[in-house]
Amino acid sequence: MKNHLKIVLVLYLIMTSCTSAQSLKTDVSNSNLVHPNLILTKEGVKTIRENLGTIPIFDNTLAKVKEEIDAEIEKGFDVPIPKDYSGGYTHSTHKKNYSLMQKAGMLYQILDDESYAKYVKDILFEYARLYPTLPIHPKPRSYARGKLFWQCLNDSNWLVYTSQAYDCIYDYLTKEERTVLETDLFRPFADHISKDNPQFFNRVHNHSTWGNVAVGMIALVMEDDSLLQRALYGLKDVEIDKTLKDNDGGYINKDGKTGFFANLDEPFSPDGYYTEGPYYQRYAMYPFLIFAQALQNKKPDLKVLEYKDGVLLKGVNALLNLSNANGDFFLLNDSQKGMSYYNTSLVSAVDIAYHFGGNNPELLSIAKKQEEVTLDDSGLSVALGIKENRAIPFVKSSIELSDGANGDEGAVGILRSDDLELVFKYTAHGLSHGHYDKLSFALFENGDEIVQDYGMSRYVNIEQKGGGNYLKENKTWAKQSISHNTLVQNEMSHFNGKYDKGSQHHSESYLFSVENKNLQVASAKESNAYPGTTMHRTMVLIKDDEDSKPYILDILKVDSDKINQYDLPFYYLGQIMQTSFDYEKHDTPVVFGSKNGYQHLYKEAFGVSNDVNMKLTWLLNNKFYSYSAVSSNEDEMILGRIGANDPEFNLRHEPTLILRRKNTKNTVFASIIESHGTYSPVSELALNAYSNIKNISVVHNDTDYTAVQYENNNGELKLFILSNREASTDKEHSLQIDENIISWTGAFILKEILTE
Repeated sequence: MKNHLKIVLVLYLIMTSCTSAQSLKTDVSNSNLVHPNLILTKEGVKTIRENLGTIPIFDNTLAKVKEEIDAEIEKGFDVPIPKDYSGGYTHSTHKKNYSLMQKAGMLYQILDDESYAKYVKDILFEYARLYPTLPIHPKPRSYARGKLFWQCLNDSNWLVYTSQAYDCIYDYLTKEERTVLETDLFRPFADHISKDNPQFFNRVHNHSTWGNVAVGMIALVMEDDSLLQRALYGLKDVEIDKTLKDNDGGYINKDGKTGFFANLDEPFSPDGYYTEGPYYQRYAMYPFLIFAQALQNKKPDLKVLEYKDGVLLKGVNALLNLSNANGDFFLLNDSQKGMSYYNTSLVSAVDIAYHFGGNNPELLSIAKKQEEVTLDDSGLSVALGIKENRAIPFVKSSIELSDGANGDEGAVGILRSDDLELVFKYTAHGLSHGHYDKLSFALFENGDEIVQDYGMSRYVNIEQKGGGNYLKENKTWAKQSISHNTLVQNEMSHFNGKYDKGSQHHSESYLFSVENKNLQVASAKESNAYPGTTMHRTMVLIKDDEDSKPYILDILKVDSDKINQYDLPFYYLGQIMQTSFDYEKHDTPVVFGSKNGYQHLYKEAFGVSNDVNMKLTWLLNNKFYSYSAVSSNEDEMILGRIGANDPEFNLRHEPTLILRRKNTKNTVFASIIESHGTYSPVSELALNAYSNIKNISVVHNDTDYTAVQYENNNGELKLFILSNREASTDKEHSLQIDENIISWTGAFILKEILTE
């Protein structure tokens, strides 16, 4: 009822608006010369008005935005002198202002109510008064300091959104008023984030994408071709020290590539994967797609949405596939948990991809889940598609997404079966937001994280935690190899934790086979993380029959030219139920090590293997899980917890199990992860609380083949064999295991072994 009343109010305002408004008189036949013409267009405004009251998702979004902006107009606005980091009052207020201006501009166009245009105008003129008086922002942390914000990145955010507001009220302003705004605010603003900060503007990174788009958007509104060229191709005749690095340790511009098109060429793979990972791809997709939409409307000859075989539209599909069942993005590289496709960036991305990408009906199902659309031409298209019942489910299947500009720098493999989703990372480093975690993985069930990737150490926009910025623990813990589910050699991170080394290399995809839904395999190799050592990891998602739950077989083959100590951490989430090994629990937790992330781990308990297997069973969200692993004599099992050397409680104090194998040259780590039971706190009944795996063993390992055998509690014995050097699907193989000669075609086989 409340939403219905809001819609009625919106319609009433439209019907009673001034019919002589300039927006209704404009000839839309030459839309490039009238405003708005970036995100909203004159023709789009006309069509939106004709459909209002009949498109529920659009009408509801409009009503919510109207309610928000009306309240803000009543309250008044503030344009404070900048002084804070992220999360502080001045930072949050300037961030709020650009969002409010953008929304108010949209309302002015759709509702033809000048109170919204006046609101935007008043705020803009207050900024035009303030901006010429501002020095560089007083907070010194950034390699490229802004004026409104502590970094040029946030200044660019402001201009991207404010450009849209300016476009919406452009014709409401007099020529003299536009001259003031462009002279005192917009041009010097664009110059500051570009000419004054070439180290920010002239690079390939999500930062520079925002900068390029900010300059490009205001250039389109002002019809300034020189600024547009700067945005598209970067500043010319600017020399940047090739050894210069940003605050995260990444090179500023080592390769000399600049501009919007360079940022399309380099970070995106042909599959649409963005090398910094989905968290930053989500962040960058807004400027990428907003600018592409504006260019499509104003400069269609550039064919930006067709560039690199339509990589931006592929990027939307890739991002949606990089989310779990709840829509949360997988934590690859620097990532905050909980970021999802419900973020406004993805609302915009989905709408633009639908509108300009051939009206894929699967995207409508995502938009329905988001329960909002953008208040523009793209949002209208989505609203009409939903109204016409054209939505079909967006099906996320197993998929491999290549990394690197040419798709030849590793990949991310995602295996899905029933409610299980396994994410296997064998990518390039990921620019300055990359982590040292080659061949790491994470596991989800029905959207819940079961085996976790820690993500980043940052509380975004929470001022109490380091001004909302990256914490020092991001480098000392979150980026280090020991914080991930991957092999660590001699307590050293991959590439010794050095960006200069890590950024030069990538893992190699060995095979990815998902045609058989009951036997899906992703396999990759890494030969540069440790000199003289090669890691070959194979993740197998197995479903024995229709009635059984799928499970994971993990095989990590390690070959080295010297004897090492190997640590394999396993970051389960939940409460330990039982272990198969004896351990001694420390009365006082012991700090694990002194560097490379080990200084942030406590040893809580310690055991030594005297058997061929070890097992951990735990409970999470009333579900039972087990980890069964091959262990050798004298292997150490360490029950640990994150949180050592953390005086300000910046880290989450979560558990881990670390399997340590000493004095070893070549070896195989093999394990099975299974979801097998439930607990009801209401009935207080535990079902299938014990693991289904009786034992697991490595029965063969050499240069050519690795074979792992396992038996379940029903006595069923299965054997998985992988060809380590030949991934061809038509190559014939034969291998003798005990008394059995196994023959097969292709890179692998899973075979049931009959027993007497």
